[in-house]
Amino acid sequence: DVVLVESGGGLVQAGGSLRLSCKGSGFIFDDWAIAWSRQAPGKKREAIVCISSREGIIYYADSEKGRFTITRDNAKETVYLQMNSLKPEDTADYYCSINHYFCSRDPDYWGQGTQVTVSS
Repeated sequence: DVVLVESGGGLVQAGGSLRLSCKGSGFIFDDWAIAWSRQAPGKKREAIVCISSREGIIYYADSEKGRFTITRDNAKETVYLQMNSLKPEDTADYYCSINHYFCSRDPDYWGQGTQVTVSS
């Protein structure tokens, strides 16, 4: 079965950095686009960025301002989200999700999420 496990969240000071990981299993990792999204307390889930399957094309949400970078390591079946210059408003549960080949806002599978808290 498809399993997605996010990790790397935690508490960080404003201005700091975190690197989130999404480890996939139960599917052919190379064939799936992987996205990161987040859901802040009391708010709707918002897309952050997606990286397509083997070609590695990256799509950012309109609100992305260069602080977040997605990479994928197919050999490790892992996608990363490097988050820099974190702000308190980045506090949220962060999720990875997958779609077959192409990035989509309607994921086929979700991970359980990892919490990110940015303190001021």
